[in-house]
Amino acid sequence: MRLAADQIVVAPGDAHLNLDRAGDHLIVRLSNQKMPSGCLPSVDPMLSTAASVLGPRALGIMLTGMGRDGSEGAARLIAAGGSVIAQDEASSAVWGMPRAVVDAGLACAVLPPAKIARRIALRAEEALCR
Repeated sequence: MRLAADQIVVAPGDAHLNLDRAGDHLIVRLSNQKMPSGCLPSVDPMLSTAASVLGPRALGIMLTGMGRDGSEGAARLIAAGGSVIAQDEASSAVWGMPRAVVDAGLACAVLPPAKIARRIALRAEEALCR
């Protein structure tokens, strides 16, 4: 599926989202390969493919969730020059996924959702999250 500006895409319950390019366009592909986290869907493939397709232009947002899913993909995204923002513990229902990213030193910011939204808006106006 071709991505469009201002579009939100959510992974179905039985597949991972992967980013790719088709010419000048970003596209989403679904896959169901096994992941080390055992999660399906897992955010690791999305972050990893965002790292390879978008590099330093990628911004990952790690919201509340159980386990360590996302920490491997976040590390790849950071290695490619991208950034990751994690939801703070106080506003998280479960601080597993954001905590794994924070504990690994991968988050450039740890914020509640309203402040994450403001940071995304600032970045869209070319403010860097570093």
